[in-house]
Amino acid sequence: MRTVRDESGRRLVLLKESDDASLVRDPETGERRHVANEDLEPVDGESPLETASRAVSEPVRAVASAIRDDRSLGLLLEIDARSPVDVRTLTGAVDLCESDLHGLLSEFRAAGLVTEADVAGVRGYETTDLASAGLAAMRGETDGPTEPDH
Repeated sequence: MRTVRDESGRRLVLLKESDDASLVRDPETGERRHVANEDLEPVDGESPLETASRAVSEPVRAVASAIRDDRSLGLLLEIDARSPVDVRTLTGAVDLCESDLHGLLSEFRAAGLVTEADVAGVRGYETTDLASAGLAAMRGETDGPTEPDH
């Protein structure tokens, strides 16, 4: 397997190659088709596994990449439900020690899932559009956007 690009610029996973044509899969749609070899070019620097991950929306991939266990997922869901929420309220509402809470908040900030917010003059946090869209998709909600506005 390797990543290739078709004439339109779409990244595909190369499944099988013959002399004239190659079998490729579109990771976003799952469609498999044969494409003439001259209409494909290799994509350097992108693993076919990275390309395959595009079957999942960017917001879900962002949330899944930052979540390491059920407690961290629960924390992100709580922040999303209460957004914006001040740190004192959050500290009293969750069963994490202060250092674990701040560690997870730092990881979420680095992943672009939460931002700091001023909540009635106190430092707090709110989820980003990316996190909210990812969580909504994970919950199976179809009413909201599946991709954040950039």
